[in-house]
Amino acid sequence: MMQTRLLTLFAVLGLAACVAPPPPIPPKTVSAPPMVAAAPPPPPRLTGDWNDWPFTPGIWTYRRDGRYSVAQFGAPGRNATINFRCDAQNRRVTLSREASVPGARMVIRTSSMTKTMAVTTSDANPAYLSADIATTDPILDAMAFSRGRVLVEMEGQQPVILPTWAEIARIVEDCR
Repeated sequence: MMQTRLLTLFAVLGLAACVAPPPPIPPKTVSAPPMVAAAPPPPPRLTGDWNDWPFTPGIWTYRRDGRYSVAQFGAPGRNATINFRCDAQNRRVTLSREASVPGARMVIRTSSMTKTMAVTTSDANPAYLSADIATTDPILDAMAFSRGRVLVEMEGQQPVILPTWAEIARIVEDCR
């Protein structure tokens, strides 16, 4: 009789070991209120000599297609901040900057000269303001041979400080 009880007890324990334990109760989650992305702080106001200002983040790229060659400056994966295009057939260089300030003027500063130019608005999205430059204009050589940097300014916009990589000289050379 004792053996039967033990055998029954072991059988019951054996069957109990084959049953999966109940799933754990998930902890209660309290959803946090949705986070609202804060607007990025405005860029610091640049003061002092523009030759000491940090470069605008980005890189130059160059491509040639048909009658045009284009150098673009900007952050990878984003719209170009600056487009520098040569129309060889019409012997014209166009400098465009991403902006949409009606009635603005573009100011280009190099280590040897400064030039203010009228701009036109493009139909592109995002909007660009463009200045046409004759291939004989000395500002092109000043940009190509500026000592390390070129500044492009427009009223109401953050200045763009460009490194003087070979792409500027290539566009000027393509148009002449």
